[in-house]
Amino acid sequence: MLRPRYVPPEDTFPPNPWAFEAARYDARLAGELTGQAETMFALSNGYLGIRGAVEEGTPAREAGTYLNGFYEHRPISYGEHAYGFPTVGQSILNCPNGTAVKLFVEDEPFVVPRAEVLEYRRSLDLRGGTLNRDVRWMSPTGKRLRMRTVRLVSLAHRHLAAIEFELIAEDADVEVAVSSELDNHQPLSADTTDPRLAEGFVGRVLHPTGTQSEGLRAILSYRTRSSGLSLGCGMDHSIITECSILNESRCDDDFAAIIFRGKLLRNKPLRICKYLSYHYSDDSDTEQILLQTISTLKRARTQGFQAILERQRRDVERFWARADVVVESDNPRTQQTIRWNLFQLLQASERAEGHGIGARGLTGRTYEGHYFWDTEIYVLPFLIFTNPSIARSVLKFRYDMLDKARARARELGHRGATFPWRTINGEEASAYYAAGTAQYHINADIAYALRKYVEVTGDDEFLWSYGAEVLIETARLWFDLGFFSDVKGGRFCINGVTGPDEYTAIVNNNCFTNLMARENLRYAVQTVLALERLRPDQFAALVALTGLERSELGHWEEAAERMYLPYDERLGIHPQDDDFLDLERWDFASTSEDNYPLLLHYHPLNLYRSQVIKQADTVMAMFLLNDHFTREEKRRNFEYYDPLTTHDSSLSVCIQSIVANEIGLDRKAIEYFDFAAAMDMSDIGGNMMHGAHVAAIGGTWLALAYGFAGLRDSEGHISFNPILPKAWSALKLVLTVRGQTFRIEIDHASATYRLLNGVRLEFSHAGEACVLSSAEPVLTRPVGSVRANSCAFGEPN
Repeated sequence: MLRPRYVPPEDTFPPNPWAFEAARYDARLAGELTGQAETMFALSNGYLGIRGAVEEGTPAREAGTYLNGFYEHRPISYGEHAYGFPTVGQSILNCPNGTAVKLFVEDEPFVVPRAEVLEYRRSLDLRGGTLNRDVRWMSPTGKRLRMRTVRLVSLAHRHLAAIEFELIAEDADVEVAVSSELDNHQPLSADTTDPRLAEGFVGRVLHPTGTQSEGLRAILSYRTRSSGLSLGCGMDHSIITECSILNESRCDDDFAAIIFRGKLLRNKPLRICKYLSYHYSDDSDTEQILLQTISTLKRARTQGFQAILERQRRDVERFWARADVVVESDNPRTQQTIRWNLFQLLQASERAEGHGIGARGLTGRTYEGHYFWDTEIYVLPFLIFTNPSIARSVLKFRYDMLDKARARARELGHRGATFPWRTINGEEASAYYAAGTAQYHINADIAYALRKYVEVTGDDEFLWSYGAEVLIETARLWFDLGFFSDVKGGRFCINGVTGPDEYTAIVNNNCFTNLMARENLRYAVQTVLALERLRPDQFAALVALTGLERSELGHWEEAAERMYLPYDERLGIHPQDDDFLDLERWDFASTSEDNYPLLLHYHPLNLYRSQVIKQADTVMAMFLLNDHFTREEKRRNFEYYDPLTTHDSSLSVCIQSIVANEIGLDRKAIEYFDFAAAMDMSDIGGNMMHGAHVAAIGGTWLALAYGFAGLRDSEGHISFNPILPKAWSALKLVLTVRGQTFRIEIDHASATYRLLNGVRLEFSHAGEACVLSSAEPVLTRPVGSVRANSCAFGEPN
């Protein structure tokens, strides 16, 4: 069920710890690997994302350029409609592509697959934050040329991308033309047999609102019809050469080009710096968007490419200083894979302020650019420990959606708020309610992430100003959704929901959901009472805003204390839901490897009536709510559910790795980690061409930090209980807790903790209380071989 689709050959893709590169030209890059390469070489800053299509424009699968939150509505069609089904969805749009810098040598187009290539290297520089390309070839008339490009999407200026293009004639003068283009084109409709892919639009999506062309600059502007978003995109250039080069321009509604023509003299380089700017807004007129776009381009030209490049390198260096993970092992590919993954987290989040983080970041249109629980559960922990300001911004974005979540709750007949399963603008965009709307656990996931952020960062002000209101409305939802069941002895039950496992839908008392709801209810009560005690004026304002009544707190407490949690005495496990153990086991032995993922080959009903699991569900609960399970309960649950799990979701293996590690299954832990880390680089899901699996990548960091380093952060108390895989000789990672930055360095004998920035940090190592301080900034402690866990889950129900 888990298998690499592609193992990069080392002669083509060497295992460089600080780069992912193609060291020679492989014809598959122009064929079966085109889409994968566009993902692997994609650049983004969290606001602007550009897939790694080559500058000459061909071959290309989807030369995508995306802006976080820039979308158009699309109608959702149903064969049979029902009340409460969303009728309008949102889909991220492909913006005009500005990466094209097409070259013509003696009137013949340069395209790598048809060229006589002498040298080739294309590299995603993980240390510099750039995509670099160096190609030498011989023209049809026997002249040798060299082209170098450096591409970046700026972390400092989130509306800016830039390309430096250099061309050298090595052995003779030659006539050349370079066409630098900005092209609006509509992607073809996706394969509708795969529900994960974005649907195409019929007809024009971006409606022109004007163009502007002056000198080496061209601007295109548009407006979406339904979502009402205004877009401005433009390009500008500077040119450095000793050759005589003329230029001409063309600009219309959907295409702009600046064309440079002339004779390239031997060994006299032609260097063109291309600057790209993208702005959009829902409340600015066309003129304002044009002015913003032009302003970005003018600033870029004034600064110059070299200054922008140097700033990019400094920004990326700062990221590695706070977030690098070092693994020393016999396999050099491991370090490369980990750093490529971490770089994707940087690219997906660094300038995402005011927005969410999509399931594929800005590397592809899969899942239509929607935000899921992926962000809160898989990505936010990394941000909380490495970039808390962005973690705060992402949570604030959820808060800003609260009114729409309240409206959705009313539509569904609930009190409180129901956050959408899939969304861009805060409205539900999931068309299949069984695996969408029914996943009410999204409410508890947001509350869980909120609590982790506050406890790890110490940002109580965020809790009082924003989080408390979210907690009140999500607690209201749970109390309204559930009921005290006489059949279950007066326990609080939550029926008709779907947990993380989408192969088991619309069930009663999903164990994960009930556990997470209980935590949500308890934290809401705790927060409201603390606010009343510490900030009475703010508490009074919140009561006035939400209409909170004192009796509600008692109701939430009672529901939490009497929450029904399925338990099977015979097996000693927690059933995934009330009826899961009554289902027939899936016939894995007769299921062909070609039939995975099952969702593409079997009707949902066949999956729903079987014991077969798409991704970690009860096992996920054991990770997130670690203190609620004993070690023996974790072992029994894991051994029951692991063989039933297909890992058809990329979100699964990282969680299985963490729990396997905790219960002593060292070999399984490292095997699952290897699959999680290589999810994209080895194309395990077979769909990496459609974008990077950002949540799975976040899960890779979780497996490193919470798995092998043994990090736990229950109620803000930081603890470690590390165990290093036998295949590794060392693991090093950097974390920030309440403003204190420290590094943990683990080998098979000891763990060393170093305070890098801060005054005092309290934590525990294998149960021993420890303190790092400016007076004693380094501590070394022995590493054991058995993990301790004595916390009880609670009495079986």
